[in-house]
Amino acid sequence: MTIWHAEHGTGEPVVLLHSTAVDSGMWDAQVEALSGRFRVITVDFRGYGRSAFRADGPYSDAGDVARLLAELEVGRAALVGASGAGRVALELAAAGLADRLVLLNPLSTLPPTDDLRAYWAEERRLLKQGDVQGAAELNARTLLGPEATREAFGRVVEMQRHAFEVQLAADPEPEQAEGEIEPAKIDVPALVVAGAHDLPYFLASARHLAGELPRARLVELEWAGHLPAMERPEEINRLLLDYL
Repeated sequence: MTIWHAEHGTGEPVVLLHSTAVDSGMWDAQVEALSGRFRVITVDFRGYGRSAFRADGPYSDAGDVARLLAELEVGRAALVGASGAGRVALELAAAGLADRLVLLNPLSTLPPTDDLRAYWAEERRLLKQGDVQGAAELNARTLLGPEATREAFGRVVEMQRHAFEVQLAADPEPEQAEGEIEPAKIDVPALVVAGAHDLPYFLASARHLAGELPRARLVELEWAGHLPAMERPEEINRLLLDYL
Protein backbone atom coordinates (compact mmCIF):
# COMPACT_ATOMS: atom_id res chain seq x y z
CA MET A 1 0.00 0.00 0.00
CA THR A 2 1.53 3.32 -1.08
CA ILE A 3 -0.29 5.52 1.42
CA TRP A 4 -1.54 4.87 4.93
CA HIS A 5 -5.30 4.68 5.38
CA ALA A 6 -7.88 3.83 8.03
CA GLU A 7 -11.53 2.80 7.89
CA HIS A 8 -14.28 3.37 10.43
CA GLY A 9 -17.92 2.30 10.35
CA THR A 10 -20.05 0.77 7.63
CA GLY A 11 -22.42 2.09 5.00
CA GLU A 12 -21.89 4.31 1.99
CA PRO A 13 -18.22 5.32 1.65
CA VAL A 14 -17.04 8.80 2.57
CA VAL A 15 -13.39 9.69 1.91
CA LEU A 16 -11.84 12.50 3.97
CA LEU A 17 -8.86 14.15 2.24
CA HIS A 18 -6.69 16.35 4.42
CA SER A 19 -5.23 19.81 3.89
CA THR A 20 -1.57 19.84 2.95
CA ALA A 21 -0.83 21.86 6.09
CA VAL A 22 -1.75 18.92 8.32
CA ASP A 23 -2.59 15.21 7.97
CA SER A 24 -5.58 12.93 8.47
CA GLY A 25 -5.62 13.86 12.15
CA MET A 26 -7.46 17.04 11.17
CA TRP A 27 -10.56 14.86 10.70
CA ASP A 28 -10.62 13.15 14.12
CA ALA A 29 -13.87 14.82 15.18
CA GLN A 30 -15.51 14.14 11.82
CA VAL A 31 -14.53 10.46 11.85
CA GLU A 32 -16.23 10.06 15.22
CA ALA A 33 -19.37 11.87 14.06
CA LEU A 34 -19.71 10.22 10.64
CA SER A 35 -18.71 6.61 11.33
CA GLY A 36 -22.08 5.80 12.87
CA ARG A 37 -23.71 6.23 9.44
CA PHE A 38 -20.94 5.85 6.88
CA ARG A 39 -17.88 3.84 5.96
CA VAL A 40 -15.36 6.60 6.63
CA ILE A 41 -11.98 6.31 4.90
CA THR A 42 -9.10 8.58 5.88
CA VAL A 43 -5.69 8.75 4.22
CA ASP A 44 -2.32 10.36 4.77
CA PHE A 45 -0.83 11.65 1.52
CA ARG A 46 2.84 10.84 0.88
CA GLY A 47 5.02 12.82 3.25
CA TYR A 48 2.26 13.35 5.82
CA GLY A 49 1.25 11.55 9.00
CA ARG A 50 2.00 7.85 8.69
CA SER A 51 2.85 7.80 4.97
CA ALA A 52 6.47 7.79 3.81
CA PHE A 53 7.73 10.39 1.34
CA ARG A 54 9.16 8.31 -1.45
CA ALA A 55 8.26 7.19 -4.96
CA ASP A 56 9.82 5.26 -7.82
CA GLY A 57 8.81 7.96 -10.30
CA PRO A 58 6.37 10.85 -10.70
CA TYR A 59 3.22 10.37 -8.64
CA SER A 60 0.03 12.22 -7.77
CA ASP A 61 -2.07 12.29 -4.63
CA ALA A 62 -5.18 11.70 -6.72
CA GLY A 63 -3.55 8.66 -8.33
CA ASP A 64 -2.61 7.26 -4.92
CA VAL A 65 -6.16 7.66 -3.63
CA ALA A 66 -7.64 6.18 -6.81
CA ARG A 67 -5.46 3.07 -6.44
CA LEU A 68 -6.42 2.77 -2.79
CA LEU A 69 -10.13 2.96 -3.61
CA ALA A 70 -9.68 0.26 -6.24
CA GLU A 71 -7.95 -1.98 -3.69
CA LEU A 72 -10.80 -1.34 -1.23
CA GLU A 73 -13.34 -2.13 -3.99
CA VAL A 74 -14.88 1.33 -3.72
CA GLY A 75 -16.25 2.46 -7.08
CA ARG A 76 -17.65 5.85 -6.16
CA ALA A 77 -17.69 7.72 -2.87
CA ALA A 78 -18.53 11.02 -1.28
CA LEU A 79 -15.26 12.96 -1.32
CA VAL A 80 -14.52 15.62 1.29
CA GLY A 81 -11.43 17.67 0.50
CA ALA A 82 -9.85 20.51 2.48
CA SER A 83 -7.61 23.16 0.94
CA GLY A 84 -5.14 21.54 -1.48
CA ALA A 85 -7.03 18.27 -1.16
CA GLY A 86 -10.01 20.03 -2.71
CA ARG A 87 -8.13 19.85 -5.97
CA VAL A 88 -7.35 16.17 -5.32
CA ALA A 89 -11.08 15.57 -4.84
CA LEU A 90 -11.82 17.37 -8.11
CA GLU A 91 -9.29 15.21 -9.98
CA LEU A 92 -10.91 12.08 -8.56
CA ALA A 93 -14.36 13.39 -9.48
CA ALA A 94 -13.15 14.09 -13.02
CA ALA A 95 -12.09 10.42 -13.16
CA GLY A 96 -15.63 9.33 -12.22
CA LEU A 97 -14.88 8.34 -8.62
CA ALA A 98 -17.19 10.80 -6.82
CA ASP A 99 -20.92 10.66 -6.28
CA ARG A 100 -20.80 13.99 -4.42
CA LEU A 101 -18.23 16.51 -3.22
CA VAL A 102 -17.61 18.69 -0.20
CA LEU A 103 -14.81 21.22 -0.75
CA LEU A 104 -13.62 23.21 2.26
CA ASN A 105 -11.66 26.35 1.28
CA PRO A 106 -10.34 24.56 -1.81
CA LEU A 107 -7.62 25.35 -4.27
CA SER A 108 -9.03 25.98 -7.72
CA THR A 109 -7.87 26.80 -11.23
CA LEU A 110 -7.32 30.45 -10.24
CA PRO A 111 -3.66 31.57 -10.34
CA PRO A 112 -2.00 32.44 -7.00
CA THR A 113 -2.62 35.97 -5.75
CA ASP A 114 -0.28 38.31 -3.87
CA ASP A 115 -1.55 37.24 -0.43
CA LEU A 116 -0.91 33.57 -1.17
CA ARG A 117 2.51 34.25 -2.70
CA ALA A 118 3.53 36.30 0.36
CA TYR A 119 2.47 33.48 2.69
CA TRP A 120 4.38 30.88 0.68
CA ALA A 121 7.46 33.14 0.49
CA GLU A 122 7.56 33.57 4.27
CA GLU A 123 7.22 29.83 4.75
CA ARG A 124 10.11 29.21 2.35
CA ARG A 125 12.25 31.85 4.11
CA LEU A 126 11.76 30.21 7.51
CA LEU A 127 12.47 26.73 6.16
CA LYS A 128 15.58 27.93 4.35
CA GLN A 129 16.83 29.30 7.70
CA GLY A 130 16.16 25.92 9.29
CA ASP A 131 13.34 27.29 11.45
CA VAL A 132 10.92 24.38 11.03
CA GLN A 133 9.05 25.24 14.23
CA GLY A 134 8.63 28.84 13.10
CA ALA A 135 7.30 27.72 9.72
CA ALA A 136 4.83 25.36 11.39
CA GLU A 137 3.63 28.13 13.70
CA LEU A 138 3.29 30.49 10.72
CA ASN A 139 0.91 27.99 9.13
CA ALA A 140 -1.17 27.66 12.28
CA ARG A 141 -1.40 31.46 12.72
CA THR A 142 -2.27 32.02 9.08
CA LEU A 143 -4.73 29.21 8.55
CA LEU A 144 -6.71 28.97 11.78
CA GLY A 145 -9.56 31.40 12.35
CA PRO A 146 -10.47 33.21 15.57
CA GLU A 147 -12.64 30.33 16.83
CA ALA A 148 -9.71 27.91 17.03
CA THR A 149 -8.67 26.69 20.47
CA ARG A 150 -5.12 26.52 21.81
CA GLU A 151 -5.39 22.75 21.42
CA ALA A 152 -6.26 23.10 17.73
CA PHE A 153 -3.33 25.50 17.26
CA GLY A 154 -0.99 23.00 18.88
CA ARG A 155 -2.29 20.14 16.74
CA VAL A 156 -1.76 22.08 13.51
CA VAL A 157 1.79 22.96 14.56
CA GLU A 158 2.49 19.32 15.45
CA MET A 159 1.14 17.91 12.20
CA GLN A 160 2.73 20.56 10.00
CA ARG A 161 6.12 20.26 11.71
CA HIS A 162 6.09 16.48 11.23
CA ALA A 163 5.28 16.90 7.52
CA PHE A 164 8.08 19.43 7.08
CA GLU A 165 10.58 17.15 8.81
CA VAL A 166 9.62 14.10 6.74
CA GLN A 167 9.64 16.00 3.46
CA LEU A 168 12.87 17.89 4.11
CA ALA A 169 14.63 14.62 4.93
CA ALA A 170 13.66 12.99 1.61
CA ASP A 171 16.60 12.32 -0.69
CA PRO A 172 15.80 12.42 -3.50
CA GLU A 173 12.55 14.33 -3.18
CA PRO A 174 9.78 12.55 -5.12
CA GLU A 175 8.41 14.31 -8.19
CA GLN A 176 4.72 15.11 -7.89
CA ALA A 177 2.45 15.51 -10.91
CA GLU A 178 -0.88 17.32 -11.01
CA GLY A 179 -3.74 16.42 -13.31
CA GLU A 180 -5.81 18.84 -15.33
CA ILE A 181 -9.32 19.64 -14.14
CA GLU A 182 -12.25 21.29 -15.86
CA PRO A 183 -14.76 22.10 -13.11
CA ALA A 184 -17.54 22.82 -15.63
CA LYS A 185 -17.43 19.14 -16.67
CA ILE A 186 -17.68 17.74 -13.12
CA ASP A 187 -21.42 17.13 -12.96
CA VAL A 188 -21.95 15.84 -9.42
CA PRO A 189 -23.58 17.57 -6.42
CA ALA A 190 -21.00 19.74 -4.66
CA LEU A 191 -21.00 21.75 -1.46
CA VAL A 192 -18.31 24.44 -1.47
CA VAL A 193 -17.46 25.96 1.92
CA ALA A 194 -15.59 29.24 2.37
CA GLY A 195 -14.27 30.87 5.55
CA ALA A 196 -14.60 34.63 5.93
CA HIS A 197 -11.32 34.77 7.91
CA ASP A 198 -9.35 32.79 5.33
CA LEU A 199 -6.77 34.30 2.98
CA PRO A 200 -8.44 36.31 0.19
CA TYR A 201 -7.17 33.82 -2.39
CA PHE A 202 -9.09 30.92 -0.87
CA LEU A 203 -12.28 32.91 -0.50
CA ALA A 204 -12.07 33.90 -4.16
CA SER A 205 -11.18 30.31 -5.07
CA ALA A 206 -14.25 28.88 -3.31
CA ARG A 207 -16.56 31.40 -4.95
CA HIS A 208 -14.97 30.71 -8.33
CA LEU A 209 -15.43 26.95 -8.03
CA ALA A 210 -18.99 27.31 -6.82
CA GLY A 211 -19.70 29.31 -9.97
CA GLU A 212 -18.01 26.82 -12.29
CA LEU A 213 -19.23 23.49 -10.93
CA PRO A 214 -22.62 22.75 -12.53
CA ARG A 215 -24.33 21.47 -9.37
CA ALA A 216 -22.57 23.40 -6.63
CA ARG A 217 -23.90 25.25 -3.60
CA LEU A 218 -21.73 27.79 -1.79
CA VAL A 219 -21.79 28.20 1.99
CA GLU A 220 -19.77 31.04 3.51
CA LEU A 221 -19.01 30.74 7.21
CA GLU A 222 -18.51 34.15 8.82
CA TRP A 223 -16.64 32.66 11.79
CA ALA A 224 -14.26 30.37 9.90
CA GLY A 225 -10.65 30.48 8.84
CA HIS A 226 -9.00 27.97 6.54
CA LEU A 227 -9.53 24.84 8.67
CA PRO A 228 -13.12 25.03 9.97
CA ALA A 229 -13.20 21.29 10.68
CA MET A 230 -10.68 21.96 13.46
CA GLU A 231 -12.05 25.35 14.51
CA ARG A 232 -15.70 24.46 15.16
CA PRO A 233 -15.74 20.68 14.61
CA GLU A 234 -19.30 20.19 15.86
CA GLU A 235 -20.65 22.68 13.35
CA ILE A 236 -18.79 21.05 10.46
CA ASN A 237 -20.03 17.66 11.67
CA ARG A 238 -23.62 18.88 11.43
CA LEU A 239 -23.01 20.39 8.01
CA LEU A 240 -21.56 17.12 6.69
CA LEU A 241 -24.25 14.94 8.21
CA ASP A 242 -26.97 17.16 6.74
CA TYR A 243 -25.38 17.19 3.28
CA LEU A 244 -24.11 13.64 2.95
